[in-house]
Amino acid sequence: MRILFFGDIMGRSGRDGLAKHLPDLKTRLKPDVVIANAENSAAGFGVTDKIAKDLFALGIDCLTTGNHWADQKEILSYIGDEDRILRPKNFPAGTPGKGANLYVTREGLRILVVNVMGRVFMDPLDDPFAAVGGELDACPLAEGADAVVIDIHAEATSEKMGMGHFCDGRASLVVGTHTHVPTADSRIFPGGTAFQTDCGMTGPYDSVIGVEAETIVKRFVTGMPSRFETAKGDARLAAAVVSVDPKTGRATAIDRMLLREEDIARL
Repeated sequence: MRILFFGDIMGRSGRDGLAKHLPDLKTRLKPDVVIANAENSAAGFGVTDKIAKDLFALGIDCLTTGNHWADQKEILSYIGDEDRILRPKNFPAGTPGKGANLYVTREGLRILVVNVMGRVFMDPLDDPFAAVGGELDACPLAEGADAVVIDIHAEATSEKMGMGHFCDGRASLVVGTHTHVPTADSRIFPGGTAFQTDCGMTGPYDSVIGVEAETIVKRFVTGMPSRFETAKGDARLAAAVVSVDPKTGRATAIDRMLLREEDIARL
């Protein structure tokens, strides 16, 4: 079984890059499920129903999110009826949408996807470890699901790593999102859980984490507030490709990718 996970889609650049290259990537990599974090897909702030539908049409099976998930108010009515979009599970009870869902592929493989948000240097939400633990207990790996994917949208690397170790042996993949910078620590823990601290950003890398560099530099130099503008062009696709033994749900390989157009041609 093969899982293809894309890091935070940033604005039009990220969406255009996926639209151009995802069909070819799917042909080359033959993933059983494609998951992407879409919380910055609408000009850096949230996701709209139209953008979500466009991403689904490209062949993405599930969209995870994070702290910007509700920035586009229309999503509040849409997310309740669309179980292919997840918001962090550790938001308070009564929040629209859901934070976990079991998806079944065309081949009958069951993939549990759980989306949570960290609390270190972020909003004081409910305990993400308890939220994930409850889902893992309710749908055990290799029993209730053939694979389990955890997207931890968090600032602190320690919190993301902690989640990886917490889930070792109970999840196929624990991957971090949010910081938009891919980390070089992809590995498989002793219990068979693939891990990467941050998958990186699918979007414009000639920028400061997806925002026009000039704007950010000016803010640092002057200390004055400025309007963030999503950068354009130079789209790169940040992804993790994970191979999973469908009998055990344990990962057998993880490859991190930061793909330019010429890199995709060489796959």
